Amino acid sequence: MENDDDAITIRIQSAKNWLESLAKGQESTEIETKPLQNLYSIRVRRNLIHCNFIVPQSLSDGDGRWHVGAIATQIDVIGATVAYTSFGKHYVSVDFNISYFSTARVQEEMEIEAKVLGHKGNLSSVMVVIKKKENGDLVAIGKEWMSAFSNHPKSKM
Repeated sequence: MENDDDAITIRIQSAKNWLESLAKGQESTEIETKPLQNLYSIRVRRNLIHCNFIVPQSLSDGDGRWHVGAIATQIDVIGATVAYTSFGKHYVSVDFNISYFSTARVQEEMEIEAKVLGHKGNLSSVMVVIKKKENGDLVAIGKEWMSAFSNHPKSKM
């Protein structure tokens, strides 16, 4: 049991470090780091992530609103990270749905909650909810089915 607790603690810390490094523009490609550049107050538990985000000018559309593509990327990255906290495997999206409810302007502060809804075989279902911190207005909800993958394919020999 203690080894399981240690493994969970390591996964949680690893997930938090990953998000923090992306928020600082480290560790990955610009397409993953840029949408997370103002992510802060990151709290990670098994199957749950809470964090805040301030919409930067660099992620706005022509009208000064948070670009929907940046929202989608953020949902995908945070969704994969919360799935990682369950089993310590890396995940890719196999089904991705986003509902947009309202717009967010540059410099508005968001609250983001990501949680694992369940598992079935090699698949995990996650949901990411983004709300305006000031009034709780819903901005977007992303629901994903994610599949665990390995960089080390099994030998067929």
